[in-house]
Amino acid sequence: MKIYTGTGDQGKTALFGGRRVGKDSARIDAYGTIDELNAHLGFARASAVHEEIQTLIEALQNELFTLGADLAAPLDGKNANVPRITDEHVTTMEQRIDTLEERLDPIRYFILPGGTETAARLHVCRTVARRAERLLVHLSTREDINERDLRYINRLSDFLFVLARYANHTAGQKDLRWQQE
Repeated sequence: MKIYTGTGDQGKTALFGGRRVGKDSARIDAYGTIDELNAHLGFARASAVHEEIQTLIEALQNELFTLGADLAAPLDGKNANVPRITDEHVTTMEQRIDTLEERLDPIRYFILPGGTETAARLHVCRTVARRAERLLVHLSTREDINERDLRYINRLSDFLFVLARYANHTAGQKDLRWQQE
């Protein structure tokens, strides 16, 4: 099977259900950024030496495939079998945040992105997740999307912040405190 089809050569692509849209549409921009985030997470996972962090990142990557499928499948009833982000995904993300925060010192100041290589990469992931969130908000003002998608991506960026701190913590690296001039 060839990887290329030629069907996108005119700047259009197909969503689940068959509808064709421009590759510059808000929907394509949103799930394309989710794909970008997933690639950055793969890069972060490749640098992680702590097995728990690798496992958490892999779980996120699988969930991002679900989010991407959800965004690629308009809520018009034609896509009943497409996986969707659920309340359980959001609850699981909140539990992950709570679990890791219990292991960390409370944060009392702004921190700079960085520390270990894994933490720095996770901070990049966090900023891409925030961009994806902005794009999902933009999309939601134009088309109906699964309301859980916005809650999930918002929690994801929070989790990535905590996971970056946890990556520093497991390596014995202190967070870098913002020094006001």
